[in-house]
Amino acid sequence: MVAIGWLIFVIWLSQPWIHQLSQTTGVIAAYLIIAGIAYLPGYISAFTLTSLLLDKKAELPTANPSIPITILIAARNEEKGIGETLEHIARQEYLGIIKIILIDNGSTDRTVEKARQTAERTGLSLMILHEEIPGKHNALNRGLKEVNTPFLITLDADTFLHPSAIRFLAAKLQISGPDVHAVAGSLLVQNNRGSFLARVQEWEYYLSIASIKRMQSIYQSTLVAQGAFSIFRSDAVKAAGGWPDSIGEDIVLTWKFFENNGRVCFEPAAVAFTEVPESFIHLIRQRKRWARGMIEALKQVSPWKIKDPTSRFFTGLDLVVPYIDLAYTFIWIPGLFLCAFGYFGLVGPNTLMVLPVTLIIFYLLNLYQKRLLGQLGIHQKKSFIGLLGFIFVFQMIIAPVALSGYAEEFFKQKRVWK
Repeated sequence: MVAIGWLIFVIWLSQPWIHQLSQTTGVIAAYLIIAGIAYLPGYISAFTLTSLLLDKKAELPTANPSIPITILIAARNEEKGIGETLEHIARQEYLGIIKIILIDNGSTDRTVEKARQTAERTGLSLMILHEEIPGKHNALNRGLKEVNTPFLITLDADTFLHPSAIRFLAAKLQISGPDVHAVAGSLLVQNNRGSFLARVQEWEYYLSIASIKRMQSIYQSTLVAQGAFSIFRSDAVKAAGGWPDSIGEDIVLTWKFFENNGRVCFEPAAVAFTEVPESFIHLIRQRKRWARGMIEALKQVSPWKIKDPTSRFFTGLDLVVPYIDLAYTFIWIPGLFLCAFGYFGLVGPNTLMVLPVTLIIFYLLNLYQKRLLGQLGIHQKKSFIGLLGFIFVFQMIIAPVALSGYAEEFFKQKRVWK
């Protein structure tokens, strides 16, 4: 209701802007333009802010489960990081049995040898499988056939776990109802001292992605149990048919849970450190995959097929995301340049009404994250330049890239994973 009230207020406040813009575009076009760059982003921001304010304070989970768990790691040429990934698993403060299944997906380096050596040195229970058909979903489904534990975790081969990560993730799933099919872990950036792009993404993971997941989890409708680090009920994954043949296999599987009347949560205390792209070309490829994955989910699991109203609401919001990206790319960015020449019809003072709400969200989440991560003994020094890049530049890069990803999926172009 607060978000709707904010939307009504902004529409009322924007009437002079509508009047000015409609002189050039017409009334209907003016409303459509302003909806893409102000109304819809403002509504989503107000909804997020209100939800976070109503949420409980950050507390570490107290349960200490001992349920047997299987970790699936799909790997292709991960010689560089697989040893350290396994070493972090060996340091877990978890009382239960941890089985690890490494699925080699056609590696041409020493990934398997390195993994076997590390497992022998650390005493890990490691099974190595081989799946020659390329594709992460093929590798994960090959490993799924060997899972005989109630819970399973997917972990990327270059992702390092905090010592309490598995305990907190398993505790969240254990105390949740049987209709909670998965819990997403919290990802922070591992290579945060790398390139400028890596420092920008550090803030994106720390603030933006965390705030969205935490907000969605309040309603048990986290839209992505990411493959990099999430826990699942094994029988729920099998009932959903395993991971689909999609470039966004984790997104589509999550939505399959919704279709099967399941729910998905997020545990902010279950922290893992992942490696983000440092080069522009790798970042573009990653974000195209994410954009295509969202469209795949919308096509394979339409929001109107989901019975639960909250999950239907959140998946339905993704229907307007391409429109927001379109408006940002072709209206907001050109509008900024026009501001320099004194034309404020597209972007001006009224447009900036969205910015304070967004900054308040980031400020509140920063306080939440600092308190929570402080309890875990995690203290990362973050780049101020990266913060400025995240707030003022990053979306200008990501929105056009997302549009190209949508287009690639629409025209069924070849999928590129790396």
